[in-house]
Amino acid sequence: MSLTAALDLLSIGAFARRSRLSHKALRVYAELGLLAPAWVDPESGYRFYRAGQIERARLIGLLRRLDMPLARIGQVLELPGSEAAREIATFWAEIEADAAVKRRLVAYLERHLEGRGEPMYSVDTRDVPAQEVATIQRSLTVGDLPAFIEDGFNRLQTAIREADAKRDGAFFVVYHGEVNNDADGPVELCLPFRGTVGASGEISTRTEEAHREAYTVITRQQLDFPGILDAYAAVERWIKDEGSEMAGSPREVYFVDGDAPPDEPFCDIAFPIARA
Repeated sequence: MSLTAALDLLSIGAFARRSRLSHKALRVYAELGLLAPAWVDPESGYRFYRAGQIERARLIGLLRRLDMPLARIGQVLELPGSEAAREIATFWAEIEADAAVKRRLVAYLERHLEGRGEPMYSVDTRDVPAQEVATIQRSLTVGDLPAFIEDGFNRLQTAIREADAKRDGAFFVVYHGEVNNDADGPVELCLPFRGTVGASGEISTRTEEAHREAYTVITRQQLDFPGILDAYAAVERWIKDEGSEMAGSPREVYFVDGDAPPDEPFCDIAFPIARA
C-alpha cells in the first residue's frame, strides 16, 4: 500500500469515534457487507476505513435508530438518494400502521381486563343450504393472511370463470385452527359455484353441507384487528348463553367484494351451530 493511500486510512477506533458507531457494530456491518473496511492488515487483522465512508456509516446508524432491520438497510443503501428517501418513508409508514394496531390492541386488552365488556353486537341465526365450493387451503400465520385471502379470492374467481361455471354466493374464509403470529392454523378460502369446476394445483372442490349458523354483521372498520375479536367473542357468548353448541369451524363471510366505507356493513362473523 502506498504512503498516500495509507495516510487516508482511519483505524477502527478513530473511525468508530467519527462515525459514532461501536466497534461491535462496525464488525457486524462488515460481516453483513453493509460497511466493509477499506483495508485489513494481513498480519495483524486490524481493520482500517476511509474518511469517505463516514457518511455511509452514519446513515446506517440513523436507520438503526429507526429499528430498520439490517437486511432492509442493505436495500436502502443500494438505492439512489430520492428512491432511498421514499423507501425510508414507506418503512416508517409501516411502523406507524403497526403502532396504530397495537394501540387498538392495548385499548382492547384494557377494556377486557377491567371488565368493561365488549361493544354490542346483534347476533342472529340462519339456515345455510348445501352448496358446491371451490377452495384453496393453506397453513399460514396472520402476517401472510391478507395477501393469501386477496390472491386466493382472485384465483378462485378465475377458475370458476374459466370453467364456464357460475359463482353462486358470498366468498367465505373458514378458520380450521388458530391463526396468529405464532400459530399457522389451516385456513380455507371458499367460493360457491354452480356447474363443474375441475381441481387444479391448490384449487379443489367440495360440498359444504347444509347447516345452521349464528352470525353477526360487522362493518369494514370493525373487521380490523383487534376489533374483530369483539365480534367473535359476541357470537361465541351468544351460543353459550342460548345453550347451543358449535358444530363447525368459524368463518368470515364477505358479502361485499373489494373495499367499502368504514361504517358500511362488510362481513359476517359466523359459527355453525347444532340444530335444535
